[in-house]
Amino acid sequence: MAKRTIILRLVIDNPVPDVTYSLQDRKGAPVGPVVARNEALRFDVPVQLAPGPKLSGEFVRREGPERRFVYIAVGGQAGDPASPWSRRAKIDVHDISHDLLEQAAPPAALECHLPGRARDDGPSCATIQPLDGWRVAI
Repeated sequence: MAKRTIILRLVIDNPVPDVTYSLQDRKGAPVGPVVARNEALRFDVPVQLAPGPKLSGEFVRREGPERRFVYIAVGGQAGDPASPWSRRAKIDVHDISHDLLEQAAPPAALECHLPGRARDDGPSCATIQPLDGWRVAI
């Protein structure tokens, strides 16, 4: 398998309205901030897929030799200093199956739906798991 770009689509179901969300790049800067309304938020994350398979790119962070993840920043961490929230959600991507990664070719993306609310009814944070796993989507 040669190195190629694929899209990981992160869909945040039931986000907290009027709160800013964004991707967070490897340097911790917010990218593409959007203010949530009463509908799901969608972030299309370009990543590099290399043999192994290994995921890398502007938004992919690493922890140890295997773990790879993407951050979604919320409130203050997403660039809104007036927000009462300053959180981020960690979405693991190293455990996406090899079969699904092989099926990820434009225009298709690998999509997962994520919970938008934490137990305190604020924005989800810490490590969050996809609600129904990953799937190929167009």
